[in-house]
Amino acid sequence: MLITAVYFWQVALAVHVVFVVAAFGLLLVHPFIVMAAERLDRRAVPGILRVRRLLGRSLVNPGLAMVVIAGVYLAAYEHQWSRFYVQWGIAAALVIGGLEGAVVIRQIGRLADLAERDLAASGPAREVTWSAEYLAARGRADQVNALLGVIVVVTTFLMVVK
Repeated sequence: MLITAVYFWQVALAVHVVFVVAAFGLLLVHPFIVMAAERLDRRAVPGILRVRRLLGRSLVNPGLAMVVIAGVYLAAYEHQWSRFYVQWGIAAALVIGGLEGAVVIRQIGRLADLAERDLAASGPAREVTWSAEYLAARGRADQVNALLGVIVVVTTFLMVVK
């Protein structure tokens, strides 16, 4: 049986990739989950939004920290600090962390409150109509989510092609 060595840099790379998938995958899929819930059962929307808010605090932010820690180790180990993809990754982490912490978590909480209010004022689930205030807040949230998605996709591309 052939036994190969596992190096610490490989473990760091695996940690980096796992947390990118876990934390940033949520950023990519969340808008689609909300759209599906609005189509299938609008009464589920406030709960989904509250789950997203919780995951922002308990998965995205800590996951971002793990991505940065592993990325810093890898950049130092491979002497890559001057490379564009590393500089981009640092900037992307700052923007994602700032937007998630300062904007998204608040927006999602506000959207959940507005959705609950609209549901309380409506009849059966299929007859629920969203208020202009909810739709405007949702539009702003969609813009931020789109920006986050673009940052995640571009950063992933740059990390892969180096």
